[in-house]
Amino acid sequence: MSRHAQHPVRSVDEHRRAVTEALRGIRPRGETVPLREALGRVLAEDLVAPLSLQPFENSQMDGFAVRAADTRRAPGEQDARLVVVAPVPAGHVPGPLAAGEAAPVMTGAPLPPGADAVVPVEETLPGGFPAPGTVLRVPADQPAGRFVRRAGEDLLEGATALSAGQRLTPARIGLAAALGCAALRVRARPRAVVYTTGDEVVAPGAERGPAQIFDANAAILAAQLTEAGVEVLAAHLVPDDAGAFAARLAADAARGPDLFVSSGGVSEGAYEVVRQVLGPHGEFVHVAMQPGGPQGLAHRDGVPFVCLPGNPVSTLVSFEMFLRPALTETVGAPVPRPLRTARLAEAVRPLPGRTQVRRGVWDGAVVRMAGGPGSHLLAAAARANALVLLPPGDAELPAGAPVELLALD
Repeated sequence: MSRHAQHPVRSVDEHRRAVTEALRGIRPRGETVPLREALGRVLAEDLVAPLSLQPFENSQMDGFAVRAADTRRAPGEQDARLVVVAPVPAGHVPGPLAAGEAAPVMTGAPLPPGADAVVPVEETLPGGFPAPGTVLRVPADQPAGRFVRRAGEDLLEGATALSAGQRLTPARIGLAAALGCAALRVRARPRAVVYTTGDEVVAPGAERGPAQIFDANAAILAAQLTEAGVEVLAAHLVPDDAGAFAARLAADAARGPDLFVSSGGVSEGAYEVVRQVLGPHGEFVHVAMQPGGPQGLAHRDGVPFVCLPGNPVSTLVSFEMFLRPALTETVGAPVPRPLRTARLAEAVRPLPGRTQVRRGVWDGAVVRMAGGPGSHLLAAAARANALVLLPPGDAELPAGAPVELLALD
């Protein structure tokens, strides 16, 4: 019997879709956060503009507000002559502009009623901002609307300024601030509980036995989930004891998480506690991918449970290939990893029938493998800034061949 005979075999794309469908059950909650805490969050509801942008007509330049009709060319004249009146500083409400007058205005200052153009100060004579009563010379035939920011030209009051589901960038936060919003309604971060299984792992800082290793997976998953905008409620080490795992899971389910994530315990060995406890509630498959072949999906009390393999690099790669993109599609965060094309620095042999995800160092054009393909080579993975996606194949890929990669930095 094949060692994968007990598990269905899926392609990478099929399992990514399965994980995404499992996460669609996450019910987004809303919370209100101040703008300073909104970066990267996902808007929970449309933001309708409470005012127009610009809220009033104002000057785009330091110059003089004029009536364009007053600058019409007189016979034999190259300039129009206007009388300077009191200046209009930014932040002050001006009085009306009468015919034949020019009001000094600063950038952003409201246009006086009656004015419909701004002449930059450097185009006028005698230059600078002379005292009221001075005769000002401006180039003739100024067009109406010149250097005027029209009220509502950027956004009209009542229009949708930002849409629910948009990720809040600095520009979007700035728009909200310009509309007078001190806080925004965003989707609350999903809450996850993380499990690492196995008698062979102990927490960093604990006493390590001669046949034990320090647990890297909980740290990896907690960091990946946090980076993906997920709040990690707890991370537990679970022994190879199905009863202990079931009890731990029941206690954590009472905390109301939105997601469970585990590493290890999903293969066909005698101590696969995740598969033993969750088998009746889900499915365990083999994905045609190396590393990260054994995978599982389940639900506990309606909460999705994503079961990842236990080797550290398998855990890391599986999260990036399956869970991160599923969170992006269903929750709106994190930002997708960019898919790039690079050329191989050296020849690489892919695997027949399986997508191989190698760790690589990419310089923007060429990618070099970081260590071998083994799922235990964590130091090599730490040097990498890309996951190189080698499609199934029998033939060696020569140096210089193009490959796709996910940029991690």
